[in-house]
Amino acid sequence: MKAYGQVLMSEKALSRLQVIEKLLAKRLNQKQAANLLGIGTRQIRRLVFDYKSLGPAGLASNHHGKPSNNQSCPMKLSKILTLLKSDYVGFAPTFAAEKLEENHQLIISKETLRQLMIKHGLWTPRQRRQVKQHQLRARRSCFGELVQIDGSPHDWFEGRADACCLLVFIDDATSRIVEMLFVPTEST
Repeated sequence: MKAYGQVLMSEKALSRLQVIEKLLAKRLNQKQAANLLGIGTRQIRRLVFDYKSLGPAGLASNHHGKPSNNQSCPMKLSKILTLLKSDYVGFAPTFAAEKLEENHQLIISKETLRQLMIKHGLWTPRQRRQVKQHQLRARRSCFGELVQIDGSPHDWFEGRADACCLLVFIDDATSRIVEMLFVPTEST
């Protein structure tokens, strides 16, 4: 925030001020000013009107420091939180939102509910969850001790013969292909 006269203005409002002053000095037209600020010409006309009537304070947001228009009611959130802790322990946000609407007629978006659950420690986001480390199985020590078989059904002969399955026998110790065999289906 920077001070311009007696008005505290954000960087965005200061850049708006500079563009509006250039517009009023006829160094820019409305379309150029709108392109510079990334807004429409109708919005530029509104900013010019606010600047002429209120001065630089007209370019600052009137909503600064006020609560959001779409925030949820604190009473409703506390009721939902109580229900989550008592009746819906371990529920995922989407399922909990569905059950709250179905059983208690409390409508809340799943994202709002997810944020509420994260804030109060009732849900852990995926990226924060611990990744389970699985121990890799040790390979066999000798050739032929374990041979793995895998089948791949496909039209191997591109229509010149019936589709079949390629069975591949792979040695576990050396990863060498021991045998390959075309068969009608993958079965024992």
